[in-house]
Amino acid sequence: MPNPDDLPTVKSVRFVRATGELKETPLAARAKKDLFEGTIYQIALRSIHEVLEADDFQNIENVAFNGFVTAINPANGLSNRNCILSVLCSRAEFEKIDLARVEPKACFKALSGVSAASLAALAPIPPIITIDKCDRRFVDGREIADTLDASVNLAAMDWEDFEHLIRELFEKEFNSRGGEVKVTQSSRDEGVDAIAFDPDPISGGKIVIQAKRYTRTVGVAAVRDLYGTVMNEGATKGILVTTSDFGPEAHKFATAKPLSLLNGANLLHLLRKHSYDARIDLAEAREALD
Repeated sequence: MPNPDDLPTVKSVRFVRATGELKETPLAARAKKDLFEGTIYQIALRSIHEVLEADDFQNIENVAFNGFVTAINPANGLSNRNCILSVLCSRAEFEKIDLARVEPKACFKALSGVSAASLAALAPIPPIITIDKCDRRFVDGREIADTLDASVNLAAMDWEDFEHLIRELFEKEFNSRGGEVKVTQSSRDEGVDAIAFDPDPISGGKIVIQAKRYTRTVGVAAVRDLYGTVMNEGATKGILVTTSDFGPEAHKFATAKPLSLLNGANLLHLLRKHSYDARIDLAEAREALD
């Protein structure tokens, strides 16, 4: 968001006929604070409005807005980035508001928004809600995709290499819109294999990705486990990727839940989308692994 120095500082400009000069009258200190405060509150309210207005299918129930300002700290001369206001509101309560007639600060406070007494002071406040990207489970990813060719059977890959491949593949998917994907430390139980942070205001958030290099049909238990993980992680969605396929009970359980199930055919399509080639032969993999 803008800092106070980004806003106009001139109240009026007058032409002095005698000298041919333009004389500026600066805004008073109080007027500068009022201008900044009004601007920030209006940006917050309008941003929430735009997110909900763009959601044609009304998938969004709640919107969180955290307003960050980057400015020079006069005490030490360093650049600081502080959250100066934060609000979490529901669609239902926001749609009762007539934005054309409200007083921005009063409206923000009525939505239980949090901010310092004076926004112009740029005093930091803790955001009501954040996406935590720090996780001790994260490890450096390995590049696997470039080693693929038509001879590689994904169903017979080393399970750890397969997890890194899935991380790399989804990283390419999310990078195009500013997201990032982190791979987690190998647990040997094929649990949470990667976490994506997607900034998309409609479909984004924290997304749990599980990779299952299976040669048999994935049952409903694995999908239930994924759903439980999504809830425990506070994620917005879960994606389960496998080299095999899902049983009917697995698909039934995932219905109407924030879960996406990608089978072997989906995985090969995603690889080809990013110009990688590989194959899946479950019978061959079963023979090799058994």
